[in-house]
Amino acid sequence: MERLKSEFLEDLATLLGNHQEKESILQEYDAHLEELLMSLSQVENEEAVREQIYDRFGAPEEIAAMWKEELSVTPSNMKWLFIAINIFFFVGGGLLTLAHNLFNWNWLSSLWSELTSVPVLIAFIYMLFWALLGYEIGKGFGHKGKKLMKKTFFLALIPNITLMVLTVFRIIPHEWFNPLLKETFIMLCIFLTLLLYPICLLSYNWGKKASI
Repeated sequence: MERLKSEFLEDLATLLGNHQEKESILQEYDAHLEELLMSLSQVENEEAVREQIYDRFGAPEEIAAMWKEELSVTPSNMKWLFIAINIFFFVGGGLLTLAHNLFNWNWLSSLWSELTSVPVLIAFIYMLFWALLGYEIGKGFGHKGKKLMKKTFFLALIPNITLMVLTVFRIIPHEWFNPLLKETFIMLCIFLTLLLYPICLLSYNWGKKASI
């Protein structure tokens, strides 16, 4: 069993070459291989164990190729991608709200009515965005991505907080958001905002496990 683990890690080390995260990758796979081999301690057939290892983690060639591909996705690019997407949501929503209140277009009024009739669905879809943020960072950067996830989360949250402040202090007229701005919807928004970080963190941990 120990020989199988050593061979796997040696092959992986060779294939990773001068990868900048080589040592941490090997340590992580070492720990996971140890855990898997303990669960297979009753299996005496070496080939059967090897198959289990490859089924669980993939071949060393596949793992090395995956990690080399990850180098093209830098933390900075990932962070600004999610911040840009969140800003896009707010700019798009802002332009839609502004156009609805300034122009008397029938098609726009119909679209607005459809959207405001399903606020819970819109909120659910938006929560998926934050779940995706955590998952992709966890999958792309593993255990080293937690700091990036936190920084990205708080920077991406700025438009949300800004909109809340503008609405609470009536800098944006409440009438613009009719019929959304009801007490139940405001409470739902506050509750969901509080849930964003736990959702992001859980998704990050899920993505981190998926990277192995």
